[in-house]
Amino acid sequence: MSVGFIGAGQLAHALVKGFASAGVIATQRIIASSPDTDLPTVAGLRKMGAILTTSNKEVVNKSDVLFLAVKPHIIPFVLDEIGPDIEDRHLIVSCAAGVTISSIEKYRPFPKVMRCMTNTPVVVREGATVYHTHTFTRHQTEENRVNPCWKTLMASVGFCTEVEEDLIDAVTGLSGSGPDLRESLTYHRGVEGPGHAYGAAKMLLDSELHPGQLKDNVCSPGGATIHALHVMESGGFRSLLINAVEASCIRTRELQFLADQERISPAAIRRPPWTRVNGKPGLSLRRNPQ
Repeated sequence: MSVGFIGAGQLAHALVKGFASAGVIATQRIIASSPDTDLPTVAGLRKMGAILTTSNKEVVNKSDVLFLAVKPHIIPFVLDEIGPDIEDRHLIVSCAAGVTISSIEKYRPFPKVMRCMTNTPVVVREGATVYHTHTFTRHQTEENRVNPCWKTLMASVGFCTEVEEDLIDAVTGLSGSGPDLRESLTYHRGVEGPGHAYGAAKMLLDSELHPGQLKDNVCSPGGATIHALHVMESGGFRSLLINAVEASCIRTRELQFLADQERISPAAIRRPPWTRVNGKPGLSLRRNPQ
């Protein structure tokens, strides 16, 4: 098995480093393409032993599992370029937020297509990956429907499970963007912050208790912790986290809308910094300047 990445950014770098750490594939059997050979991630991939190229077609020709690890608005141009070179052996795995399987199939009936959402903790083999497979394989068994080599790869770098495609947007908000939200929370706590977060997460995973019960266990009546939680709740901390996840989910749907267009200008992907979530369900493209 050989693995290819169209795009050599942070996601490709994290996955390759995770695969190398797990020993699931030799890095010499991994190839990635990037038009910018001066990126730090390109240097990192090359240092790990992966093959680097500026040619997307070369990646296709030298790989069996093909990750599309580029921004959503780049996907249409990539598919136009590599489409004629895709063969029956290829498994196309789209990692682009909001890009559906149907929008990929619009370009041509690729034999094997999968959509996945993962996150950067794969670099330490603690990632969370969900995926959905090509519609025409719905009748097949799990073993035939899901490429076993791909699942072996992803299971080696964390949790991996299949979900319905309409749930992937929500996972993008919670899991895909979640590490950045948590890192933002720990950033201001200095060096000890990540250690505290890891300890709390491990305690939750290892116990059979509800998170609310664990919280109550450390909240002595009238104590310091319950006073701290009171201040956080008074400041809308819980609502802020919910709104952040919802904003990521809604933005993913917007990216899906843009990806479904025939041609997308790179400028169309940008949003002004004052854009806010208006709270309405479903896709909303309305802008609310402050």
